[in-house]
Amino acid sequence: MARNKFDVDERLETPFDLRHLKRAFVYIGKHKGPMLLAMLLSVAASIASLYTPKITQWVLDEAVPNHDADMLVRMMILFTAVIVISIVCTVIRSRIMAHVSQEIIYDIRKDLFAHLQKLPFSYYDSRPAGKILVRVINYVNSVSDILSNGIINSILEIMNIIFIIFFMFSTNVTMSWIVLAGMPVFVFIVWILKPRQRRAWQNQSNKNSNYNAYLAESIDGVRVSQLFARQDVNQSIMERLAEACRLAWMKAIYVSNAVWYSSTIITQIVFTLIYTAGVYWMGGAIVSFGVILAMGQYVNRFWQPITNLANIYNSFVNNLAYLERIFETMDEPVVVDDKPGAHPLSSISGEVTFEHVHFGYEEGQVVLEDLNLHVRPGESIALVGPTGAGKSTIVNLLCRFYNLNGGRILLHTKEGTAEDITDITLHSLHSQLGIMLQDSFIFSGTIEDNIRYGRLDASEDDIIRAASVVCAHSFISEMPQGYQTVVNERGSQLSQGEKQLIAFARTLLSDPKILILDEATSSIDTKTERLLQEGLLNLLKGRTSFIIAHRLSTIKQCDRILFISDKGIVEQGSHEELMKLHGKYYDLYTAQAMDQGLVA
Repeated sequence: MARNKFDVDERLETPFDLRHLKRAFVYIGKHKGPMLLAMLLSVAASIASLYTPKITQWVLDEAVPNHDADMLVRMMILFTAVIVISIVCTVIRSRIMAHVSQEIIYDIRKDLFAHLQKLPFSYYDSRPAGKILVRVINYVNSVSDILSNGIINSILEIMNIIFIIFFMFSTNVTMSWIVLAGMPVFVFIVWILKPRQRRAWQNQSNKNSNYNAYLAESIDGVRVSQLFARQDVNQSIMERLAEACRLAWMKAIYVSNAVWYSSTIITQIVFTLIYTAGVYWMGGAIVSFGVILAMGQYVNRFWQPITNLANIYNSFVNNLAYLERIFETMDEPVVVDDKPGAHPLSSISGEVTFEHVHFGYEEGQVVLEDLNLHVRPGESIALVGPTGAGKSTIVNLLCRFYNLNGGRILLHTKEGTAEDITDITLHSLHSQLGIMLQDSFIFSGTIEDNIRYGRLDASEDDIIRAASVVCAHSFISEMPQGYQTVVNERGSQLSQGEKQLIAFARTLLSDPKILILDEATSSIDTKTERLLQEGLLNLLKGRTSFIIAHRLSTIKQCDRILFISDKGIVEQGSHEELMKLHGKYYDLYTAQAMDQGLVA
């Protein structure tokens, strides 16, 4: 079966960039106070628990043989005390780290989401939404625990090993060396498996990302899939991606478990050696029964933190791949952003000037070349021409969704100054533009919330007034809860025309100085469009507008029509002037009129 975009894995980066860890410690550093307290509590719990083998030794070697009842009672009280101290410290520490973990999740998600909102359209055009979502949700959840508990536990386990070694040597030096003899073997095994682990978990991360991306797209496009009877094909693709995800996970688990198996086997071997040597030496009165039992407990406690470190390492290796993906997203360049020293745009008059504008979406590609255009305040400009000629590009550049390759675009203020759009803040620019696109996105929530989206301080009367102008009030009023009717994401229960009218009301409510309509009426029926035109005529008075429409009958009343082709403006004028010219606009309008049966 042919490969598709969901079979393509993201590049594996080796070796791991240590800068990612340094950046991760920035999030950890914000909570160093609570984490230090958690560390101290963990140390206290660890030291307290390490006294239990010693107490066992004292009871068996001193209290019992000497029939010392007072010492036995003291040991029972001490044993109970160290257990209570260990439990209390552990519980408090767990609560602190649960809070810290959630704070780290919040901090990373906040920064990641803020950066995603600044990324250019090209970033989202080239990536499935599922691959972005899995980074914000799944990956952040995974790395938060390793950045909080993982770091503390690593330090704690290392300290535990040091404490245990001290207690072991204070109990019996010779038997302690037997315990330590297995360490070089374990370190060698970890060193061999380390690169394989990382590659395996990176591969699993890629496969999981592919699966999530396909799942998100399939759910979003389920209606189209059913319409074209694609269920069987989609099921086959899903099974292939799920199987790849399963196999990658199993391979990663096999490699990771090898570390745990090695630790367990070495622990059992050391146990056997300790008890064998202890029984032999006990026969020669070299060691006591209490020492053997204490050392047995210390063996288990010695290898337990080592096993824990191996598990933490497995998790750490796994999450390094996730951490790479998170910071890789944060490192995506914000191509269009406020430059240093950018200032807010004051109120504009609606006058716009394009001076020698050059632009192409990719290097070596030219969409617009030496474009010059001056638009007067309140003038309505229609952009027509063949698909791909650059009509939407012109308004996208005015909105500064992309950076110019050359030239500049000026917005004139009411004070009489001309501001280069690269010198002003994006927020102040967009706040004075009203943009209505062909693809009308409806957010989950009420209809009122959707219309108020761009102007949160709008009153209910303002919302109804805007909806009435675009002929949306009548159908909204007929809905079960009127403006309080709840719609799903993308407005699945609304017709395409209804969604566009709601989006139109949202745009108009923001009271823009410059209005941009990009195929805004393409999904509205002819009857509604005629009503809408009446409202638009009132709305456009005193307001500069750019209108892109393939249905030429909708732009006949515009002050000026620009025919975009051959990397620029090839014809411009009113409808009557262009028809008299008998040029490209005339040919296009005549052909469209004949197709619609308006002329013979």
